[in-house]
Order: sequence, then structure tokens, then C-alpha cells
Amino acid sequence: MLNFMKRYFVYMLTNASKTLYTGMTNDLERRLYEHKQKMIPGFTKRYNLSKLVYFEETSDVKKAIAREKQIKGLLRKKKIELIEANNSKWDDLSLGWFSERDSSSPKESGSSE
Repeated sequence: MLNFMKRYFVYMLTNASKTLYTGMTNDLERRLYEHKQKMIPGFTKRYNLSKLVYFEETSDVKKAIAREKQIKGLLRKKKIELIEANNSKWDDLSLGWFSERDSSSPKESGSSE
């Protein structure tokens, strides 16, 4: 029997004003799609937060939850340092994850770091 490893992601989103949002999910591609399509009411929809600028992956849900809380507790300066250590231009790391032709669902083969 195959043992499939669970995957959990802690991520940060931003917008044109560089407002930051930190979240955690077990399906980053699906969750980004939901953010980009503004499917879920709340902070990210209200402030148009849909640009993925940072993410980490782990197989331990408890570590993911703890890391999300840790990042949320950081000063903004530290969050920016974390982003810029890996993504100095604040590029959208999810570019190319979704088909241009069909924006109604996530692309089957997502990209990952």
C-alpha cells in the first residue's frame, strides 16, 4: 500500500499597497484560486490580497499551524525580510498556475518549489 505524504503550506499574500496576509492550507493551488477569484468573504477579499509572495511547505500540520502563528506574530519589518530573502522583487509566485483560457478552475499540474 502506498503511503502518501500530506502537504501543508504557510503562505503570505499581498496587494498593490503591500498589505500582508498570512495563511495556512493543505492545498495551496486551490486556496490561491479561491483568493484570486474572491470566493471567500473576509480580509483577503476586502483588501484584494491575491499575490503570492512567500510560502513554505511541511508534512506536519502542527508545525504548519505553529509557523503560521509565528509569522503572524512577527513585526511587519521581519515579514518583509522573510519575503525578500527569497523573493526580492515581490513577484507573484503563483503566476502560471492557472490556465489563461479557463479561469474557472485550478490547472491540473501546478508548480511548486
